[in-house]
Amino acid sequence: MTLNLSIVISVLSLTSLQAQAPSQSPGILTEGKDLYLKECVTCHGEAADGTERAPELAGRRKLRALSAGQLRELIRKGIPEGGMPAFNLPPHRLEALAAFIHSLNSPAAGNPVPGDPAAGGHFFFGEGHCASCHMVRGRGHASGPDLSNVGNELSVEEIRQSLLSPSAKITPGYDVVTVRLRDGNTLRGFARNRSDYDLQLQDLDGRFHFLQTDQVAAIEDEKRSSMPPVRTGSENLQNLIAYLSSLSGVKPGPLTQASQATGIDFARILNPKPGDWLTYNGNLSGNRYSELTGINAANVSDLSLKWIFSIPHFGLESTPLVAEGVMYVTGPNQAFAIDAASGRQIWQYARPRTSGLVGDASLGTNRGMAILGDKVFVMMDNAHLIALNRTTGHLVWEAVLPDDPQHYGSTVAPLIVNDLVISGVSGGDWGIRGFIAAYRAETGERVWRHWTVPAKGEAGYETWKEKDPAFGGGSTWLTGSYDRETDTLFWPTGNPWPDSDDRERTGDNLYTDCVLAINPANGKLKWHYQFTPHDVHDWDATEPMVVVNAKFGGQDRKLLLHADRNGFFYVFDRTNGALLLATKFLKRVTWASGIGPDGRPETLSAYFPKSGGGTLCPEGEATNWNSTAFSPLTHLYYVMALEKCGFVAGTGGFARRSQQEEVPAKKFLRALDIETGRIVWEIPQIGSTESKRWAGVLATAGGIIFYADPSGNFVAADARTGGPLWHFQTGAIVKAGPMTYEQNGKQIVAIAAGSNILCFGRD
Repeated sequence: MTLNLSIVISVLSLTSLQAQAPSQSPGILTEGKDLYLKECVTCHGEAADGTERAPELAGRRKLRALSAGQLRELIRKGIPEGGMPAFNLPPHRLEALAAFIHSLNSPAAGNPVPGDPAAGGHFFFGEGHCASCHMVRGRGHASGPDLSNVGNELSVEEIRQSLLSPSAKITPGYDVVTVRLRDGNTLRGFARNRSDYDLQLQDLDGRFHFLQTDQVAAIEDEKRSSMPPVRTGSENLQNLIAYLSSLSGVKPGPLTQASQATGIDFARILNPKPGDWLTYNGNLSGNRYSELTGINAANVSDLSLKWIFSIPHFGLESTPLVAEGVMYVTGPNQAFAIDAASGRQIWQYARPRTSGLVGDASLGTNRGMAILGDKVFVMMDNAHLIALNRTTGHLVWEAVLPDDPQHYGSTVAPLIVNDLVISGVSGGDWGIRGFIAAYRAETGERVWRHWTVPAKGEAGYETWKEKDPAFGGGSTWLTGSYDRETDTLFWPTGNPWPDSDDRERTGDNLYTDCVLAINPANGKLKWHYQFTPHDVHDWDATEPMVVVNAKFGGQDRKLLLHADRNGFFYVFDRTNGALLLATKFLKRVTWASGIGPDGRPETLSAYFPKSGGGTLCPEGEATNWNSTAFSPLTHLYYVMALEKCGFVAGTGGFARRSQQEEVPAKKFLRALDIETGRIVWEIPQIGSTESKRWAGVLATAGGIIFYADPSGNFVAADARTGGPLWHFQTGAIVKAGPMTYEQNGKQIVAIAAGSNILCFGRD
């Protein structure tokens, strides 16, 4: 049934004026409404929607910013220069009138609104067909604005007007245009962003089209909303207003209902097109290797900077994702969608940083996103996992990883396996009980959690000896890897806590400094290997776990490669965890003579401070978390290594490091033969050796190795020989790893440097 709009507006005017009552008592608002109808209606209109004599008083953003007290003074004094007289009313009547006008402009979610919200929700998702364009808490479609928080964004009057007269005030970024292209095609949709040089068009199905001005013949601005006015009975309309007014954002916890997402499915993530970059390392294997050949040894010298995108942060560690022409990248508690061709922002999601955190999480460190279906997934600094709609950037669901308020934070890029989003936590250097957790991508429901420090009665608990390891460390802050062939998740773990004081943890301290081979469906452990039992030197195993199929010992093998912070390079048979090779990738290692037949390090006196100490190599870290790569073309594994030694002296079980070193510390990019661990070639790195100047490695089928040196140069080298081919001085510290993608048929290479995302390509 369709009613005349003027009748609907008249009916709703009275109900909405009566409805808006935030923290004020019904009595004072009733008195205020009576005063309004007596003193103000002639100029401002019965529905407070304004007349030729005076502006509207309902749904005005400027009035929303004023308190009831400020409104009272404004009414009392008037605005003589604007034609509004002073109202010399008794104080209690002024108070009532101000409270009523204030209620007309407060957010709808703070007001009791007549109608049945449940019935309004049924209308929204049913006969009203609102969900065919709009999304609410993960349900519906994202071709139009997300309405999950509309009750906090608009007043009741604004919601009513947007339903009845949608063209009167169009949401920014949703102006409808028709674009005629020079190739004869026509597109119609929303002008999400527009400049003199480009247009970001979102068609009415939600797909993006990134157009340069030389592609466009004409643009027609339609100057009206794509949404028709709502035409229904007054009861349905009031119920719909009540439902929309109740929408006050997404709260932590799983969704009870969600739409079936379309978009990027897991099969595409498992078998990415060479031009896409759909997960942290480009593929689930953890091997930062690309099949793209558009940039190769013959033409890499032609690379030039194409665009820069800045994120206010002193040192980004994020690796971007690219899908369907859109780049997704993170900053501190921020996520961005960017036109991958031009660097123009499409949307941004941000929330305030969390106070009271420790470690890298407190610095705003975030290493990237995951993507599946119509969502991207990001860890917040306080270990909250959030899902954002990748078209709108709006929050869909939020999951809180920790149950207890320990020193938890998070910096990790999540990983997708099947329909699960898997992530970890940081904080192990301050005492936490580490874990990995998996969540249903559609709803945010937790499916499983795997603890890295066992509880009493669980396997491994006996390796902690003296004290219950309630805060034993074992953080999980680096993205794991997935092996499709054995359906196994590999995730590295961090150091035990306290990291150097071992007086109350005399055993091996499982499962710290380990690789965990996990069934991704249920989180159960298949096998594990501990790289540094009873670690007293903060040698996290949080370095890449790289899944490759390659020849080893003359046979085709399923391998897992890992260069550890303790100075040893490991090769496993990933099907069963059998250790095939463990050899030093540093020229000097003094804490262990080697890895024994039982897989345990054969430790020397320098490892244990109580035994007298000595020169410790490596001192600090032999390598770090940044990306490594294996090239099937060269059969070489590429890793950034640090040769650094220090003197260790022990007192009462503490490991105290001095700055004394026998030789100056030096970094090298090294290429290792995976069958022997032999260093085939190396590139010395001139510049600082401090731990915050590590950069990752990217290998490509074009025969190129991309990396960054400690002086801020972004470099391309020959993958077979290490010979230099090209470099660009970024002018910043580079702590992230490179990635590559294809745009408009051309290969692009990108890296985060300082506070910028830099993209390079050939003309």
